[in-house]
Amino acid sequence: MQISTTNEVEGGRVLYPIGRVQAASSWHGSAVADDAADQRKAALEALIEMAREFDADAIIGVDYAFDEVKHGEMLAVQLRRVCATGIAVKLASAA
Repeated sequence: MQISTTNEVEGGRVLYPIGRVQAASSWHGSAVADDAADQRKAALEALIEMAREFDADAIIGVDYAFDEVKHGEMLAVQLRRVCATGIAVKLASAA
């Protein structure tokens, strides 16, 4: 599975887009000093699995964002997770 933060894939040409995919890491306490890189990796792995379900060859335009449950919504603890989004595509070179 090729991953790109741009709309291009190295060594391949996009044959057609399959659609936007989104996945996230597990929720964790925002006060906990979890490694952000681990959360980002977990979100990317989940995104890749989702794209594979649609028989994609690559994901382009990959972007990351934080999802949070604010203090007013849940009084006990503030929660946060990393969300990854992108566009699953079929490549001409793999078709």
